[in-house]
Amino acid sequence: MERRSFHDEQSRNKRDSVLLAIVVSAVLLALIVSISYMFDPSSVYFMVPVGIMFTGIYTWSSYQYGDRVVLMSTNAQPAEGSRYIYLNDTVEGLAIAAGIPKPDVYVMPSGELNAYATGKNPENASIAVTQGLLDTLDRQELEGVIAHEMSHIRNRDVQFMTLVAVLVGVAGILSNMILRSYWYGGRSRKRDKDSGNLGIIIVAVGFLLAILAPIVTRLVQLAVSRRREFLADASAAEMTRYPDGLADALEKLGQHNRGDMKVSESVSHLFISDPNRTALDAIYSTHPPIEERVKRLREM
Repeated sequence: MERRSFHDEQSRNKRDSVLLAIVVSAVLLALIVSISYMFDPSSVYFMVPVGIMFTGIYTWSSYQYGDRVVLMSTNAQPAEGSRYIYLNDTVEGLAIAAGIPKPDVYVMPSGELNAYATGKNPENASIAVTQGLLDTLDRQELEGVIAHEMSHIRNRDVQFMTLVAVLVGVAGILSNMILRSYWYGGRSRKRDKDSGNLGIIIVAVGFLLAILAPIVTRLVQLAVSRRREFLADASAAEMTRYPDGLADALEKLGQHNRGDMKVSESVSHLFISDPNRTALDAIYSTHPPIEERVKRLREM
């Protein structure tokens, strides 16, 4: 694996975030234009500037508040009170070791063993863990998992991965709107006939994007997540000086989890282990195989 400094990885993630925002914003604009044309061709000239304004505002708000959306979607609650003193102390100690501010800490009410990090930058980040993780892992294993998530924050993975989660979600919503409009008569047959070549092209492109968007976004999540998971594993081992802690934790995750957290696919790539298991995981899983991750950690 090519070795890069953390500064190189941070710079790469910043660049990737900008490119992702541009590409997804272009897709969102195309979907908006297609939807407006299917209902009323004369509204396209009005909807183009409105669409540009909408995608700009949405992209900015995704960057600013996307982590709040992710936390709410996973029913994460603040880790407050004496029950979570050790968890907060662990997060604070590893944040000092990573040289970043202490993230906000949340707990998800699930018996599965899982965790994720989210936020727009190291100064505004959060770590969420499941109650099952706290109840099952020992001290060294928990430190390994927290260090993994802390590495995502330090490397600025969270900025890019949170943008992926929120932008992918709205692309899916618009895609569904187009498909429903097409099948349930968003445009009349007469309007189709009179619309001309441009209208046919607009509708065809929108329909094609609506079909491909879920597939493409899943592939984006796959490419984004797999490389970053290996990097975060290595960074966690460096931070704790004990690779076996994270390796043992991952083995427990693989043995215990049933993959039925019912988490939206748009945020599944944020987790340390895929929270949803399907028959297509061998091809489209956003996470590298746990066995391979454990093997690499044992060899460190």
